[in-house]
Amino acid sequence: MTGWRARLGFLIPPGSPTTEPEICKMTPPGVSAHFTRMVAHGIAGSLEGQEERNRTQIAHLDENIALLSMVKPSVITLAHTATSYTLGRAAEQDLVQRIESTTGIPFITAFGSVVAALKHLGISRVAVGTPYSEASTLQCKANLQAHGFEVVSCARLEGVTNIYDETAERAYRLARQVDVVGAQAVFLSGVGMPTIDILEVLERDIGKPAISSASAMMWNALRVAGVNASVAGYGQLLQGLQG
Repeated sequence: MTGWRARLGFLIPPGSPTTEPEICKMTPPGVSAHFTRMVAHGIAGSLEGQEERNRTQIAHLDENIALLSMVKPSVITLAHTATSYTLGRAAEQDLVQRIESTTGIPFITAFGSVVAALKHLGISRVAVGTPYSEASTLQCKANLQAHGFEVVSCARLEGVTNIYDETAERAYRLARQVDVVGAQAVFLSGVGMPTIDILEVLERDIGKPAISSASAMMWNALRVAGVNASVAGYGQLLQGLQG
């Protein structure tokens, strides 16, 4: 049977070429990953119109979840960090509760997974890098602060024309840029920017935990699904046993 340990469901932006390959790389044996693309309009990956695309995804979420629910996933993940920044803390919590009540399926978000991962690692002071616009980056920072984290360093990747054209090397450089002595960990936001292949080497170079939206949501999806798996190669969060 496909997904005999667990089936993981992911809701992803319609134009993302990054999310599915990264999730599949991190999926352990006996676990299957299943995807539904959300509804959004405009130029996929562009910094322009991102807030409007986020709101369109939220507006169509129920119909997308209904489709993904047909594969009977153990958990459904909203695999788009910036949507949570548009929602804000209270609205995100309300959304999670409503969907779980309606579907009976555990529902998590990429950003909620980041919050859970930072708490799991005992992190209170974090450095943050994003590929977003200045406005979205400030939303990211504000949401972390609303959850009680001290953002000791925060920067956006310069020269981004389309998030989906970015590279893991550029993500690595951004992480090194934001890392400061006072940060206990580095967080790279945005599942559209390739990140997972640089997390392990980044941790070796900076000597502290490094997580991305993608690694955090995979860790959390496995944890919520009850899969106690150690996934090597993508940083200490996934390397360690689930907790």
